Amino acid sequence: MRRRGVTVLIGIVLVGILTGALLWVKVPYVALGPGPTVNTLGQYKDATIITIEGRDSYQPKGQLRLVTVSVSPEISLMEAVYFWFDTDTAVVPRELVYPPDKSQKQVDNENAQQFQRSQSSAETAALRKLGYEVKISIKEVTAGKPADGRLKPGDIVTAVDGTAISGVPDIANLIKAKPVGTTFVFEYTRDGVKGSVPIASAANEKGDPAIGVSLEPIQPHPFKIDVKLGDIGGPSAGLMFTLGILAKLDATDLTGGIIIAGTGTMDDNGNVGPIGGIAQKLVGAKRDGAKFFLTPADNCAEAVKNAVPGLPLAKVKTLDDALAALTAIREHREPVLCEGTGRK
Repeated sequence: MRRRGVTVLIGIVLVGILTGALLWVKVPYVALGPGPTVNTLGQYKDATIITIEGRDSYQPKGQLRLVTVSVSPEISLMEAVYFWFDTDTAVVPRELVYPPDKSQKQVDNENAQQFQRSQSSAETAALRKLGYEVKISIKEVTAGKPADGRLKPGDIVTAVDGTAISGVPDIANLIKAKPVGTTFVFEYTRDGVKGSVPIASAANEKGDPAIGVSLEPIQPHPFKIDVKLGDIGGPSAGLMFTLGILAKLDATDLTGGIIIAGTGTMDDNGNVGPIGGIAQKLVGAKRDGAKFFLTPADNCAEAVKNAVPGLPLAKVKTLDDALAALTAIREHREPVLCEGTGRK
């Protein structure tokens, strides 16, 4: 009996050890939770996020907060169980955040690059709203190619075959839409003088029609905008960066003294795109005092399902929609809301 008791005790101890070990084994899931929010009109790590040089700038009394999602990339079985019952956290398969063909470092680098592009597009969209249009400039002309001797570096291309040009892809798309050897009439401005020239496409190394130029977008404006915020990844802060830039350049307090949070990608033309992690971002916004949340139209359905009491969801599809929402908020009117939601 004594020997049997020792055996049972050892068995119990071993089971306990194995159970404990299993609970701490890493599982192929990640936890997504509410991340920090950042006021784009303020400072981050003792540095002003948006600065303007060469033009008067203003400091609104309210806040325009971008929102983030915190990611726990390696969690144990015990942590997964804990997070599963946490209503503010989502447990999702790891491959949804870190694809199997990419390392965590590669994904983080891509997110950082997307974040930098979101800042660039925010600046472009804000300047366009202020009347500074993007111009497409010839950066280089390849010797011996169709454009050699016809276009020069610094030329501003304004139209191709009568179609106005507003972005770099416009030119490539027009050329690729026609067979090799097609002649196009390029309208341009050189040193302030308008001109036009016919250029026939030729096959490039891939066999696609091309004219042998590299292009770059430029947006001349008589002041400098500097955006400094490098510790956050992904493109979802574009909308709030754009609004932050405009608020800094407008004597009218666009915030109305209110804390407003929001999310959404921003392209060069002022279109607001959908993002991920809306449920966690809503929780973070409410936690940090937001009174309204600017919500991409394509995220409205998901946002409504995860609505946070006391945080109305303003529906925005474009930069103009977002500015209209800010106007309504500071005038104490209700902005256009996502269908199925309201003040709670």
